[in-house]
Amino acid sequence: MVLDLRRHRPRSLGDNAALRRTIHRLAHNEPVNDLAPLLTPEGRALLEEVRGTAPADELAVATRLRRDHPADLVSAALGQARLRQRAAAKFAAADAERMFFTPNGVEQSTRASVAAYRARRLTDLGVTSVADLCCGIGGDAIALARAGIRVLAVDRDPLTAAVARANAEALGLTDLMEVREADVTEVDTAGYDAVFVDPARRSGRGRIFDPEAYSPPLSWAVAAARRAPHAALKIAPGIPHEAVPPEAEAEWISDGGDVKEAVLWFGTGAPGAVRATLLPGPRTLLGRGLPDPEVRPVGRYLYEPDGAVIRAHLVAEVAEEVAGGLIDATIAYVTADELHPTPYATPYEITDQLPFNLKKLKALLREREVGTLTVKKRGSAVEPEELRRKVKPQGPNAATVFLTRVAGAPTMLVGGPARPPEGP
Repeated sequence: MVLDLRRHRPRSLGDNAALRRTIHRLAHNEPVNDLAPLLTPEGRALLEEVRGTAPADELAVATRLRRDHPADLVSAALGQARLRQRAAAKFAAADAERMFFTPNGVEQSTRASVAAYRARRLTDLGVTSVADLCCGIGGDAIALARAGIRVLAVDRDPLTAAVARANAEALGLTDLMEVREADVTEVDTAGYDAVFVDPARRSGRGRIFDPEAYSPPLSWAVAAARRAPHAALKIAPGIPHEAVPPEAEAEWISDGGDVKEAVLWFGTGAPGAVRATLLPGPRTLLGRGLPDPEVRPVGRYLYEPDGAVIRAHLVAEVAEEVAGGLIDATIAYVTADELHPTPYATPYEITDQLPFNLKKLKALLREREVGTLTVKKRGSAVEPEELRRKVKPQGPNAATVFLTRVAGAPTMLVGGPARPPEGP
């Protein structure tokens, strides 16, 4: 036994393992059941003291702090500190250090750059008030309030609503953000210029792919949108295009090349429109209803469209921009003979086209002294790590290999990022 002299109580060596499990549970699996202790002067002081604590140091810090503070409060503060560190990937670090989070809130909240872009679209529509239904920890409501929009933020979960309310206070937005704990289906939104709905798309078993299994269902959210002058419904980017209501504008958004979400807009004056928006920027590609591009032989350049472009079914628009065609009728790679820079696709210069054959690829990479190999795939069952393990790249040079299909045949395309031609 180890004696804690300050508390004069025996503490077993097993307490350390239990403490580590508690911190991990609070930061990754289970929310803090009561936010109130962290909002007290003692809780706030602890949060400040543990700010920036590295995971490897948590046990030592917790052991020291438990001498003067309740064990549960110490564990909750450390769990919150780790959540804040994780949240910095979505929120500005200065905000994340002041905000409060739940594990689900960190996982499911909108990236701040995406929320800010959506808020700008609403202000451009003349919106001054929004009912944010299913507000979560308040990420979207914060962006709306910072855009000068008055927000009613609603969530039925007591803890989640409490966290959203604490975040409004922490960021000085209580004048524009009212947080209400309620069932969103019972909230009267008649007095607001717009509604924003972010239905829950996860359950205890993981992601939900059926829009009618969202909570609340997409059909309810669409009905709420139709009753408002303007509306934005955040949905999964994999939603089938046939599920988009005819009066809605559909927008797919990526940030830094990663597809983040799709949004159904109502009241924009563009029913049936389709767009792909790339952040930062923003840069927006509007659908023009073009037919599918023709399939053609692989040219000097291969274009990889941004994921939002692919999800929005706007590959044809990119092909027209670069004067190219498809390498295969079912593959979203565009090829062209000349380099036409576009923000909506990444260009690669192709040096070699091989039928799928690992021995030939290994020999080619050895001849080119390729040690840094980027593997991309579309239409191939081979996993990139498996290929790297088998070809064992070595050398000072770099290359990119595309595992794909060309006119139906399994093919390997080798090259690298395209560079604009040097000026005179």
